[in-house]
Amino acid sequence: MKRLTALLGAALVLGLAVSSTAAADTFRVAGQHGTAGGATTTFDSSSSVIPFTQSPGSAGPMSFAALRSIWQAAGSAYGIPWEVLAAINKVETNFGQNLGPSSAGAVGWMQFMPSTWARWGMDANGDGIADPNNPTDAIFSAARYLAGCGGQFDIKRAVYCYNHSASYVNDVLGLAAVYAQGGGDSFSSAATLFSSGSALKPQMTTVRNQIASWKTQVASARAEALRLGRAERRSLRAAATARGLSGQLEAHKRAVLLGARRHNVEARLAKLRTRLSSSTAQLSQLQEEATAGQLLSGPMYGGFAPAGQYGGVVSIALQYLGIPYKWAGGSPDTGFDCSGLVQYVFGQLGVSLPHNTVAQWNSPNAVSVPRNQLQPGDLVFFNRLDHVGIYIGNGDFVDAPHTGAFVRIDSLSDGWYAANYDGAKRVVGASLDSFQPSSTGTAFSSDVVYFTH
Repeated sequence: MKRLTALLGAALVLGLAVSSTAAADTFRVAGQHGTAGGATTTFDSSSSVIPFTQSPGSAGPMSFAALRSIWQAAGSAYGIPWEVLAAINKVETNFGQNLGPSSAGAVGWMQFMPSTWARWGMDANGDGIADPNNPTDAIFSAARYLAGCGGQFDIKRAVYCYNHSASYVNDVLGLAAVYAQGGGDSFSSAATLFSSGSALKPQMTTVRNQIASWKTQVASARAEALRLGRAERRSLRAAATARGLSGQLEAHKRAVLLGARRHNVEARLAKLRTRLSSSTAQLSQLQEEATAGQLLSGPMYGGFAPAGQYGGVVSIALQYLGIPYKWAGGSPDTGFDCSGLVQYVFGQLGVSLPHNTVAQWNSPNAVSVPRNQLQPGDLVFFNRLDHVGIYIGNGDFVDAPHTGAFVRIDSLSDGWYAANYDGAKRVVGASLDSFQPSSTGTAFSSDVVYFTH
């Protein structure tokens, strides 16, 4: 019976998704709201429009415990795991601390774009207003939207439908797993679950060393197989050109023995390559887990880390974890290379830096910093100024490492970085302690958006 109810609910929501006459399909921009002490805006009730307002008392953040009942009720109503709703709520607005609008124009508790809210927004608390700034309306609307994307059957695909980013999906589902295991109610539970970021470093070092060993053995075996192959071919040519039968037999015997040795080496080479591939995959997994641990314990998820630990530069840089590497890339839309990431992050704070590692090192407002005096936001350079990252503290930095990789967190103490560290620079003459992103999207402060009821 429960399964039938869920399926009927899914059918109803999916029906709403394809209906061309749904009541929330259109919206129009009307005049301004009156101020708190002034006259309110009037509108024709016959048009059945509902003012898009900020409900009293809904602007401020709420605690995890206070929101849990809303997440659970919305999840139950639409067959969506409440933990996923909680994770989206955390990632998007930190439980109501930043309702937007974002630079893209998204607004409210669950960061809906206006067109999406016009289609999926609902009046869940029954006050007559479908308000994205009201937590109940926004959370129920998000659950409705996820159900419309098939979240009852494939929650991963539904979260991707909510935000078309693979890294966003991983972040949300990772955080949802924390909540499913009891995280969220307290600092200690979440910190315990995701303290593995630093704990994984010894494992990563071990795996990196093993990878280095496998690479050396692969190179050696490959060279030996090539050498034996050349010798085998020479013996076969000798057998074909020898005048006497005994010479032919001797050369052919030598070729057979060399072929057998080559076959054994090639079999060993195949095993080594398999082990190398396995170790590389293991390292990639460990890096993802470590990065997830740093993400979920860091400022972008509401600060399990002490307040003020990171400056604005780091807060911005962490937002681009998971963006693909692209040579010469300089934006999250196209991808980043290492210096492009640095240039873009500092540009968000009004600090102009060149898109070149050497030029960034030699920038007139960049001063050298000893390694033992590094602070979050400093630039760290490697490989004769061929690579750069943004230091975030505790020996770690954010960088866009190479083709095929993504923006991620690496460590100064890890293998290649430790061996190729050049030094650090601090950008001076600008305030980098706060992040005030510019809004390039729709502004909602002057005009009031109304939606059909």
